[in-house]
Amino acid sequence: MIPPLRWIDDGWRVDLLDQTRLPVEETWLDIRSPERMAEAIRMLRVRGAPAIGIAAAYGVVLALRGEVRDVDACRLATEAVEMLKATRPTAVNLFYALTRMQGRINAHRASNGNDAAALRRHLLEEAHAIFREDLEAGKRLGAHGLSLLKGGMTVLTHCHTGGVATSGYGTALAPLILGREQGVDLRAFVDETRPLLQGSRITAWELEKSGVPATLITDSMSGSVMREGRIDAVIVGADRIAANGDVVNKIGTYSLAVLARAHDIPFYVSAPTSSIDLETPTGGSVVIEEREASEVTHGFGRQTAPTGFTVYNPAFDVTPAELVSAIITDRGVVRPPYPEALRSLYAEITA
Repeated sequence: MIPPLRWIDDGWRVDLLDQTRLPVEETWLDIRSPERMAEAIRMLRVRGAPAIGIAAAYGVVLALRGEVRDVDACRLATEAVEMLKATRPTAVNLFYALTRMQGRINAHRASNGNDAAALRRHLLEEAHAIFREDLEAGKRLGAHGLSLLKGGMTVLTHCHTGGVATSGYGTALAPLILGREQGVDLRAFVDETRPLLQGSRITAWELEKSGVPATLITDSMSGSVMREGRIDAVIVGADRIAANGDVVNKIGTYSLAVLARAHDIPFYVSAPTSSIDLETPTGGSVVIEEREASEVTHGFGRQTAPTGFTVYNPAFDVTPAELVSAIITDRGVVRPPYPEALRSLYAEITA
């Protein structure tokens, strides 16, 4: 279990694992301001939808670091919320966490007026709660995911969905990591996940640390290893799940879902309930983040395309609900029809 960040009371700061330096270096960044946290999120120093939400929550807390006048406290915290919202538009966990933090700010303003020390304490409590709830959700995700697998199976993963993408156990990797802890013989194929190679840089590193046997492949090999009978299931994470069951996830997820359907392999999505967005009717209504062309043309510092060549670089794609065999949540496994199943799940949560 590898968490992506640590709150340090002594110094009122966050130590953040810089995921852009993996797997060669394990570098921890000293984060002391919401501006620095926003930069870390924007530049993918922290990544994975749950981890982004957790980091943003602590980023709001950092707005009240040091001497803050009582009259300025709510304003500074709200400004931090708005700034952090603008970092990445697709992952719903970011907005889920920041909505909770804004709720604490509003409640404080209504009941306490101006008291910076009290607001600082309340915001830290909320950020800790978001972290703790995600950790517990990860354990439950692992257990529910394991119920769909059995010893001897090999799972294909995409992008990075392990501990440092969450609070410690991960989403799609949670069954593999928990299975290892419980002595279940599971293996993994890890695709590189171009253009930023989160699979080879982070997932492979994390599975090696966790002791899960794994094999690295390029993205273009996925169909071939399926045809060869090497894959028993595909498990991916989700940055957002729409009300109809459409899944927004790292670019390349849709391709894997199509390939899995063509080879009669179950395609599972593993995500906490905080990734489910019932206010978004379909995946087609989600704003898809587009990133810099240089990620494709100058990957890791070396030019690999002609200067000035046109690049299309969406960070995510949409997998239609009909290609998803089941959605693994921290509240149980959800199966089609998804509109009814997801509404029922939320009714149980809010009852």
